[in-house]
Amino acid sequence: MKAHARLTACFEGGRTVLRELRSMAPLTLLPKRGTGVTAVVHLVNSATSPLGGDELKVTIRVGPGASLRLSGVAATIALPGSHGEGSMSEVDIEVEAGGKLEYLPEPTVVTARARHSAVFKASLAADAYLHTREVLVLGRAGERPGSLVTTQQVTRGEVPVLRQTLEIGDSTLDSSLAHLAGRRVLATDLVVGGLAVPAASGEWWSRTPLAAGGTLTTSLAPDAVTALRVFECP
Repeated sequence: MKAHARLTACFEGGRTVLRELRSMAPLTLLPKRGTGVTAVVHLVNSATSPLGGDELKVTIRVGPGASLRLSGVAATIALPGSHGEGSMSEVDIEVEAGGKLEYLPEPTVVTARARHSAVFKASLAADAYLHTREVLVLGRAGERPGSLVTTQQVTRGEVPVLRQTLEIGDSTLDSSLAHLAGRRVLATDLVVGGLAVPAASGEWWSRTPLAAGGTLTTSLAPDAVTALRVFECP
């Protein structure tokens, strides 16, 4: 299955309006009542996906001065194909001058024998704001995960902010202290723009200011609730 959903938000008349809202099964975009100048949209998987062989893409455009919050409503379950095919998902973001975007999907669960590739690309104006989060759950309860390659590429004013690739699925590497230390959940939280936050760290988490601006917080935990608790701390 191939699907491409598109969302364009513009600032008009003192508020953010949705100029383009195009869903394509299994990617369904549901607008909700916003708060103030911010538009709110939920991203729903209307069918089991991604399944091996699927190619899914979401394109998000935030115009000058617009403010958008796009969030998930249920976990994404990466499943194997009937013939061992891999699946692929891509999120392509552009935020123009003075624009703000919160992109907060629900966790992605990588099930046994799945082979999934996820790409996140964001191009931000020099004064744009982005808050995004990725939560990876390695297998369902009592299950070894399949393989996952996740790539994040973020630029701000054409300056690279974050470029990283993570590969999951090698049991020896995943159990290493230098990699995932055997933890079942890896969560990352990226904020570009806004107030500067100092570096900090604790047991199995760290918060790092990025050289080109922004803050990256990473958390390893046995479950998603524990992993996300770190992001609630000031």
